[in-house]
Amino acid sequence: MKARFDFSRAAPDAFAAVLALDTYVREGSGLDHRLIHLVKIRASQINGCAYCVDMHVKEARKDALGEQWINLISVWQESPVFDARDRAVLAWTEALTNIAQTRAPDADFEPLRAFFSEADITRLSVAIGTINVWNRLAVGFRAQHGVDAAEKAA
Repeated sequence: MKARFDFSRAAPDAFAAVLALDTYVREGSGLDHRLIHLVKIRASQINGCAYCVDMHVKEARKDALGEQWINLISVWQESPVFDARDRAVLAWTEALTNIAQTRAPDADFEPLRAFFSEADITRLSVAIGTINVWNRLAVGFRAQHGVDAAEKAA
């Protein structure tokens, strides 16, 4: 697969706007960074965005999140690694990422209320929307992730 073009250079103003929203999610939303990692990795997996999965898995490792935790995000429903709060976030991430099919059902929304205020549910939803924007740009324009030196040697 070949990159179509560098969208950040094609429309730097649009890139800056999405980056500003991402900066808000990471630095201004007050959301737990562990949850932000969950959202970014899971939405990127669903959307088939290799560029974003590669980036966000590396960021999660850098933030000292465990290998087992990272590796099992794609199968969270079958793993006891994730607590009830994680599960509520993952279900909501899946519901919003697949909104055309799910219509954001009450069954995925209501569990959030046990852990988050309405303001934080809104912030979490913004985080989910933001990674979905990045995924659509990266997948749509075929952004290519780098290949680590260890992978090149294998």
